[in-house]
Amino acid sequence: MVSLTRTSSDHPDFRLLIELLDQDLWQRYPHTQESYLPFNVIKLDAKVVVAYVDGAPVGCGCFRDTGQSGIVEIKRMYVKEGARGQGVAKKVLQALEAWAVEEGKGRAILETGTNQPEAVSLYGKLGYEVIDRYEPYVDNDNSICMGKTLSYPYQS
Repeated sequence: MVSLTRTSSDHPDFRLLIELLDQDLWQRYPHTQESYLPFNVIKLDAKVVVAYVDGAPVGCGCFRDTGQSGIVEIKRMYVKEGARGQGVAKKVLQALEAWAVEEGKGRAILETGTNQPEAVSLYGKLGYEVIDRYEPYVDNDNSICMGKTLSYPYQS
C-alpha cells in the first residue's frame, strides 16, 4: 500500500530520490542534462510529497510558486524503477494538486522531456495538455511543457 507524506525539500528521503532522478535524467539526456542543472534546484519553500511502500521511499514530487497569480510548477516527479506501474506517480501528482488547491492555486504547469514518454502519457491521462514552452525552456527542443486547470474543491 502506498502512503504519502507532505514535507519540505530538505527531507532526506526526498534528497535520496532526487539523486536517483538525476541519475535517470543523465541516462536519458546525456548531452543536455548539464544545461538543466540550474533549473532543478529546489528551494526550501517548495511543497514536497514523498511516497512510501512498506516504509521505503519509492517516489516523490513537489511544487513551487511561479510568482504568477494562482500558478504552481510541478517539479522533480520521480518513481523508483521497481515501483513503477503501480500508480505511485499518479498518487503523488494528485496529492500535489490537492495541496496546491488548498493553497489557493488554480493552475499547475510542468516541464518534462521528449525522452520521457511515460511521463507525457501519465500527465495526459491526468488532464494535462501541452502548452507553449515557458521560461527557461522556451528554446529547448527536448522540453515538453504541459498545464492543467485545478478546481476547488479538488477533483482528480
